[in-house]
Amino acid sequence: MNAAWPELPYSDWRETLETLQLLTQVVGKVRLALTPWVNHSWQVPLYVSARGLTTSPIPADPEVIELEFDFLDHRLQARSSAGVDASLRLGPQSVAHFYAGTLELLRSFNIRLTLNERPCELPDAIPFSQDRQHRAYDPAAVQRFHRVLLRADRVLKLFRSGFLGKVSPVHFFWGSFDLAVTRFSGRIAPPHPGGVPGLPDAVAREAYSHEVSSAGFWPGNASCPEAVFYSYAYPEPPGFSTHPLPPGARYEPALREFVLPYERVRAATDPDGLLLDFLSASYRAAADGADWERALECPLGVPGRVRPLPGE
Repeated sequence: MNAAWPELPYSDWRETLETLQLLTQVVGKVRLALTPWVNHSWQVPLYVSARGLTTSPIPADPEVIELEFDFLDHRLQARSSAGVDASLRLGPQSVAHFYAGTLELLRSFNIRLTLNERPCELPDAIPFSQDRQHRAYDPAAVQRFHRVLLRADRVLKLFRSGFLGKVSPVHFFWGSFDLAVTRFSGRIAPPHPGGVPGLPDAVAREAYSHEVSSAGFWPGNASCPEAVFYSYAYPEPPGFSTHPLPPGARYEPALREFVLPYERVRAATDPDGLLLDFLSASYRAAADGADWERALECPLGVPGRVRPLPGE
């Protein structure tokens, strides 16, 4: 096993994962409440940082604030452009306690918000202020998760560099709790049917307004209890599900996605190479099936080297 890719069995940290997802939703909704809407909801995700997950700068007139989950010191760290710093301890505590603490933290920056307390993309969700059920926090498991995010973020950013068309940042969606990057063909897609638990149909339709090939990392949930790398296309083109994939990858009909188990990557002689092969093959399944403009593709970027123009 490659030590750079740590163990992350779902069963070992299920309760912590469920709680952590809800904590990130609280902070994500702060960003949602203060940031102008951007296409495909790109104003709401978090980003992998050296210490955890960060909101990046958020406008809070007349200043700017940033909230960061520090998974090394296990704190929610808040900073402002006025030089104010404050933090909230991360540990075994209810979601309700964390929610109240986060609002109090914001008040120390003279920010008073009313958030939608219902978690997104989770069935039968408990409002934040009433959730005393979810309270697990295993610091070692959270740090392992962060190490996986660091490795996945690096490979996804390399994969992102091989596309000249519209492509998303590599960002962490707190609703679905996954790290994702999305390529766009440039064509308008048919309206999304909606129906995602805890997500307004208008948000889903706007997010999938254009044809996409999307890939990322997901730590799993109760219905799919394993960490996986995934890739899907919307709309799914003909022949997508039968496209050739690297060994260990498969198409999951229930998810309508390709998946590559995290453990297969971790056990590989060249984890980065296997993951890049999966990302490239699953993208080709979308591009071949839907006849994408292949001039949008380019070689992967190289540090410190200007990308050559066609014919150079």
